[in-house]
Amino acid sequence: MTQRTELATVRDRLAVDELVTEYAAAVDDGDWEAYRGLFTPEGRADYRSAGGIEGSAREVAGWLAEHLEAFPVRQHLIVNRRVRFGVREQDTGDTARVRADYVAPMGRTGRDGGPAEPDLVCGGRYVFALLRTDDGWRLSEVVVREKWRRPPGPPTAPVIG
Repeated sequence: MTQRTELATVRDRLAVDELVTEYAAAVDDGDWEAYRGLFTPEGRADYRSAGGIEGSAREVAGWLAEHLEAFPVRQHLIVNRRVRFGVREQDTGDTARVRADYVAPMGRTGRDGGPAEPDLVCGGRYVFALLRTDDGWRLSEVVVREKWRRPPGPPTAPVIG
């Protein structure tokens, strides 16, 4: 691998990482216009494992806006990102896949406008498919694989004895 190729790969990795971060920020901020803008025109998202829908980015953004309204305090933490670049039409690096774990605490506004206690915390794995476009990297698909969920209320202690 030449230095020029290595530099291009590093730049692509940074751009892909930034796109995943922008995705989390758009969901957390409820910026559904920005959310839709992260996708290719044909981009899709699948939230079925978390009780949601599968559809176009526009359809899913509408569903998220409606269903996340109950939790105005959101903070996605997306970690352990594994980036793999692919090949499209014999040009290396035009596609990418990112597999990343997430934890997403969500809550209502706290008393007197102070910090909120999480009313719901869930976690799992995202699978992002990305495509290099004339406008830079865009999401062609997002699949949410929720693995666990802690509902509202205090955790129950195990019964001993």
